[in-house]
Amino acid sequence: MDKKQTSPKLLQAEFLPAEEKQVPVNPPPRKRQLDSNNDAEPQAKRARATRLTSEPVRLTRKNLALFNKIGKKKTSDPSDDSGSTKTISTTTSGFAIQAYKNGVLDPSSSKPPKDLEEIYQRSALPRGTASPTESEYSDYVDRVNRAANEATVVIETTELLKKHGDKRYNRAFNQAFTAFPKDVGFNHGLSAPQPDFVEGPEMKDFLPFPVDELVPGAVLYKDNPRVVTLPHIAGEWKGPDGSMAEATLQSSYSGAALVYARNQALAFQGKSDPPRHASIMTFTTNGTQLNFYAHYATPAGNGTLEYHQFPIRSTSLVNSYEEYKEGRKHLRNEQDHARRQSQALRDELKEYYEKQRGSSLHPVAEEVPTLTVPDIELLDTYEDEGDYEVVEHQPVHQPTPPTTSKHRSGGTHAHHSHHSHSTPHSSKAPSSTHSSTHSSGGKRKASSL
Repeated sequence: MDKKQTSPKLLQAEFLPAEEKQVPVNPPPRKRQLDSNNDAEPQAKRARATRLTSEPVRLTRKNLALFNKIGKKKTSDPSDDSGSTKTISTTTSGFAIQAYKNGVLDPSSSKPPKDLEEIYQRSALPRGTASPTESEYSDYVDRVNRAANEATVVIETTELLKKHGDKRYNRAFNQAFTAFPKDVGFNHGLSAPQPDFVEGPEMKDFLPFPVDELVPGAVLYKDNPRVVTLPHIAGEWKGPDGSMAEATLQSSYSGAALVYARNQALAFQGKSDPPRHASIMTFTTNGTQLNFYAHYATPAGNGTLEYHQFPIRSTSLVNSYEEYKEGRKHLRNEQDHARRQSQALRDELKEYYEKQRGSSLHPVAEEVPTLTVPDIELLDTYEDEGDYEVVEHQPVHQPTPPTTSKHRSGGTHAHHSHHSHSTPHSSKAPSSTHSSTHSSGGKRKASSL
């Protein structure tokens, strides 16, 4: 982050009166230094450092600059994906510009998805359970208005989220995508995505399909078999003094990551979503306002991908009881839809993998001759002798890698374009997890909490 710029006049007004007083600095315990180097310049540097830490100093502009130089902390590395701190910041960090160069579009630059009307209808469906009472709404408004920081807002607003009650469907808060591939176009030169909220199936629920090996970006975190995998919804929170514009920027980046992973999963099967079809949803909130965005990717003119973030709706959670109920309903409907999308994609991958594995094993099985009685006796002899050989498991299916093309950044990466596959989307060969939605032609039955 850039240092705060201070004018000379302001600096003089703040610090010059203090020059009349000496500010003692408690020095650390002094140790005897053994140094065989008698060079004058290192000795002078040590002498200056000793005076700064062992003698009372005057708080002048010169000494203030020295203190800042000595106490300057190392800034966070954009390539660090440890998840210890959130490295996405406002435009002063250069993140917004780099993301835009990578094809991550802001809402004003994004085009509406083709299924926009379907999204409106889906999120507005009535729910099959009782709405919160007006007294619960009043209590919510009181608690959110008294929230002092972002963490408090997160705690007070989690009641808006639905708890699915499925032990195989997990959620995570404020955790960096440590297993996400680096430099795949949209994230070139940027830190790992780290949304405040994400939920989806766990990795081991995809077995026997090795999703972590065959679908780049599907598994979000390292070394955890229960990690959230191929989620279709993410969220961002801000505190009472936080920037909702920054939350929008962060959700555009998280949404692009989820779109990338979904496209990779479809490409593995030789399929793609229809052009400008939004299967990924994100939301942003500061406790008083709730915003929804639809995400999808389209080919750009230079052979790269552009990741769109189109605003769907914005609802106040504190203006009225009715608006509060509407916002809560929209959020839970989108959670339900994301869960259906994730689970359908999981089942498609498992089914496709089983078919591919079966077709690759079938010809081999036909060539195995029927064992005769002497053959069986011979095998029994080897078994008694304990003569075994460990044979490493060989992969039975190696998918064709996605189409490789250049990025805005100048490098190359494997990505899936909506137009990179010629497989038509028909009832005989469903193209994506949303096919049942398009074929139904009517509203869904109200879902339960």
